[in-house]
Amino acid sequence: MTLHTFTAEGAAALAGPQWLRDRRAAAVEAFAASSLPSESEEVWRYTPINELKLEEYAPLTPGAAAPGPLGLEFFDSVVAMLGPLSGHVAVHNGQPGPFTVLGTDGGFHFGGSGEVPGAEEMVGGVQHEGDALVRLNDAFFPDAVLIDVPDGVVVPDPILVVHWCDRAEGAATPAVFPRTGVRLGVNAHAAVVEIYAGPAGAGRSLVVPVTELAVSSGSTLSYVSLQILSEATWCLARLAARGGNDATVRTFTVGLGGAYDRVRADVSVDGKGARSEILSAYLGNGTQVHDIRTLQDLVAPRTSSELLCQGAVAGSSRSVYSGLIRVHRGAVRTDARQTNHNLVLDEGAHADSVPNLDILENDVKCSHASTVGPIDEDQRYYIESRGVSPDVAEGLIVRGFFDAIIDRGPIPAVNPLLQREVRARLDVAFGNRKGAVVA
Repeated sequence: MTLHTFTAEGAAALAGPQWLRDRRAAAVEAFAASSLPSESEEVWRYTPINELKLEEYAPLTPGAAAPGPLGLEFFDSVVAMLGPLSGHVAVHNGQPGPFTVLGTDGGFHFGGSGEVPGAEEMVGGVQHEGDALVRLNDAFFPDAVLIDVPDGVVVPDPILVVHWCDRAEGAATPAVFPRTGVRLGVNAHAAVVEIYAGPAGAGRSLVVPVTELAVSSGSTLSYVSLQILSEATWCLARLAARGGNDATVRTFTVGLGGAYDRVRADVSVDGKGARSEILSAYLGNGTQVHDIRTLQDLVAPRTSSELLCQGAVAGSSRSVYSGLIRVHRGAVRTDARQTNHNLVLDEGAHADSVPNLDILENDVKCSHASTVGPIDEDQRYYIESRGVSPDVAEGLIVRGFFDAIIDRGPIPAVNPLLQREVRARLDVAFGNRKGAVVA
């Protein structure tokens, strides 16, 4: 496949150490030999991916690392809202700005691909190969945000990464390729918050993030991502995580913005006794499409994985959830659970839910469950019987639906921000319903 906007010359013009330049060149070749995703593939079923015209987009030429005034204002507001942080960075269209480590030393490495020791092993260390979109990220990300926590280090407060995605005046329809890598040594602890945002009414754009999480034996990583990009953006994200012996990997992805918002999260517990906790939430308004694909990969004995994915669709928006629990041979005494709940708030909205099991071992516990439907009438009746109007009752129920999963999130400091963003969009969803209250 050859596109005039994504060329070997464009990838070669990007800065970075030699190993990164070589990696980009190899990715360009791999992309040329691959085919674009198609709705005919099971992993893209129910999606609008056939509408993607890559030739209409172009990778942005790296410019100023710092976002403009709107981006900096947003970044500063998030920093203030989250409270104490161990580090933060603002990333503008994939190009990181200054990396700030807070505290006397920090005890961890936080920087770009030319600054963090062992960066070459971190980029591509968890996400191996991948589809054409992952290859595009490999070829065109300007620089990576890398967080490397050595053995035994406990990072006391969250590390914040804010991606501000916009476009220059008169520029081509942009394609942005954020890249993040997190690696924890043995018996280390850290929490990372990653946010994708941009100005409202910014026009069409394509954002293709790749995030890799590597968690060594006995370590605990908590990770939360929030996507609140502009309403015309397509965001096609890949999250790959791996946990070693007795490691704990906790992830929470929240998708609220974009015209088409997709997260594919592959979480592997490949060390004995490792545990994964996977949360995902989404809220659709207008004609949005939210698409969540998960893989709970249990490779080693006595591993466990619990997933809860829930969201709501209003207007004529729709959602797709497809998840797979895969238990490998030899992974005895594993325990895996997968749950997906969907609220359909309007007649024009739609939700698909496709849970799957692939079990190749006998001595295991596995379960999956999904629900799709309107607000529970018993809940509505209970609230209305207390003198609450129907519209207000519905708003309160949906707010509680989202508060329940947010309260389970692995990084409490980010919960007020998640609640604020969800409620702002619930106001939109219920805006044409007189008297509705969700705040």
